[in-house]
Amino acid sequence: MEKKSFYITTPIYYPSDNLHIGHAYTTTIADTMARYKRLSGYDVLFLTGSDEHGQKIQRKAAEKQITPIEYVDKIVASFQHLWEKLNISNDDFIRTTEKRHHKVVQDIFQKIYDQGDIYKAAYEGRYCTPCETFWVERQLVDDKCPDCGRNVEIVQEESYFFRMSKYQDRLLTYIEENPDFIQPVSRRNEMINFIKGGLEDLCVSRTTFDWGIPVPFDPKHVVYVWFDALTNYITAAGYLDNREKFEQFWPADIHLVGKEIVRFHSIIWPVILMALNIEIPKKVYGHGWLIMEGDKMSKSKGNVIDPLVLIDEFGPDAIRYFLLREITLGMDGNFSREALINRINADLANDLGNLLHRTLSMIGRFNNGMIIAGTDSEDLDRELLQLAEQTVAQYEKSMDEMDINAAIKVIWALISRTNKYIDETGPWALAKDEAKRGRLNTVLYNLAETLRIISILIYPLMPITGPKIWAQLGIAQDFGTVSLDDVKGWGKLPAGTTVGKPAPIFPRIEDKPVEAPSVAEPVSAPVKTEIVAQPALDTPEITIEDFAKMDLRVVKVLAAEKVAKADKLLKLTVDLGCEQRTIISGIAKHYAPEELVGKDVVMIINLKPAKIRGIESRGMVLAASCGEKLTLVTATDMLPGSRVK
Repeated sequence: MEKKSFYITTPIYYPSDNLHIGHAYTTTIADTMARYKRLSGYDVLFLTGSDEHGQKIQRKAAEKQITPIEYVDKIVASFQHLWEKLNISNDDFIRTTEKRHHKVVQDIFQKIYDQGDIYKAAYEGRYCTPCETFWVERQLVDDKCPDCGRNVEIVQEESYFFRMSKYQDRLLTYIEENPDFIQPVSRRNEMINFIKGGLEDLCVSRTTFDWGIPVPFDPKHVVYVWFDALTNYITAAGYLDNREKFEQFWPADIHLVGKEIVRFHSIIWPVILMALNIEIPKKVYGHGWLIMEGDKMSKSKGNVIDPLVLIDEFGPDAIRYFLLREITLGMDGNFSREALINRINADLANDLGNLLHRTLSMIGRFNNGMIIAGTDSEDLDRELLQLAEQTVAQYEKSMDEMDINAAIKVIWALISRTNKYIDETGPWALAKDEAKRGRLNTVLYNLAETLRIISILIYPLMPITGPKIWAQLGIAQDFGTVSLDDVKGWGKLPAGTTVGKPAPIFPRIEDKPVEAPSVAEPVSAPVKTEIVAQPALDTPEITIEDFAKMDLRVVKVLAAEKVAKADKLLKLTVDLGCEQRTIISGIAKHYAPEELVGKDVVMIINLKPAKIRGIESRGMVLAASCGEKLTLVTATDMLPGSRVK
């Protein structure tokens, strides 16, 4: 049976400076999808690269008194170093300064010119060199570039133009007939409105600088950046030099780009391809921005974070996990060091790392390190097996829909449930009774088998951690041979396998305290909470076991609304980290619904569900009260799902 093909691309990044964490985010998403598709049995072509021409590069090289190629060679080497450190598995890295690319750009420029879709005319416009972008006057903000806030230049020169306007109706029809072409839907709607506003012909050559690909029939012109850069996707697919490869991988399955360049990829690029009678890519996906202190991260603005520093401090898999888990694809996401450390500690150290360490320790302690087939199963075991099967199915569905965030959540729901399974089954108690040896072996096998499945599911996200778990489990099969089929079906972990000694895969991070600031440097310091002694209350004492029966978690309030015909009740939708729930709370006289959205509150999550005014309530938020006063118990800056102990 012939394998299916999958072609995914990142933008080719501009080497005006080193890359930042936003570029790492884009490339990590693409790498995760590429690894997942390989795991699913696809032939994959994963492309990234560098867009090396343009006036900005020429000026920067001149400032340093070196040639443009010397300038870009050094920075492009830093790109490739970053991708190596982040374990990016690209199959090709294209540079627009390569001969193979020059050949393709000149070929298609000549073809489109010969058919009359490129013509020469005079041009005048406002140009931002740092952003390599032309603007019309109405788009400027205080006569400055709306993206980076820098001054623009008025450019007057003879240029060649591409007849974009000729293809307006055809492109609009294509987008409307192919609703999945531009994703998410919000970007699609923006592009439809832009096209309906009228497409202008596109300037596709420059004469005021010479660092670019010469126009084949008029060498005093160089091909302008977008016509040059966008063409890289067919160059790497073998458009001119490997027709068999081109027929296998084109059209591309996904062009993954930042939302600021969706227009170029979903309007200019498809029109170029229409002019060439080449199929249009199946999907352009415009993801959101990484936001830092309320502003988009940008090299032009200088508010960037160096991913190499983060990788050296926290490791590549922790950075990959944070970017993929913290940010819902298609939406903007906040980056902060505090949030990164919280994710590492809560999800990777506490949840995953703790599960692996407890499992291996108990197998080592109770069974001399050997995984033994069990002989005594109960309902708890069947529930875990069923959840594992459901997790695989939901994971596959989410990944196929490119909803990586949802896929991670279902994996972590399984991890959380497996940690709870340990507490429910109590292997330490079973080990004290020889008559329960078969039951103990069942529990320990189930834990190890769940970890085997988890190690494969997390591999596309964290390509170092998956094999590490596999190795600690002592599995003889080469991890490089695994596929998604290996997680379909329970019981593939061979009995008799000897596990290794547990070694921390994600040690808990205790962040260094901030040094005392000077008077001129205010800084937000942690708030010290003191517990004030209160008079003894007339309530019965409980044991620690009684308290342990309550599962208290931090939850984030996503939505709140009043319950009809109930003055005291609010309906809350809350995020537990692994799922969402609806609860009814009698706090309407103390909080307006809009006050609650976004709050991190404490909830008991294992309270028996109850029907209140016809709505099933699954949990209860905690509050302190004194007379008429009531205040919710909150847990600021804690992740949803964090345990309250």
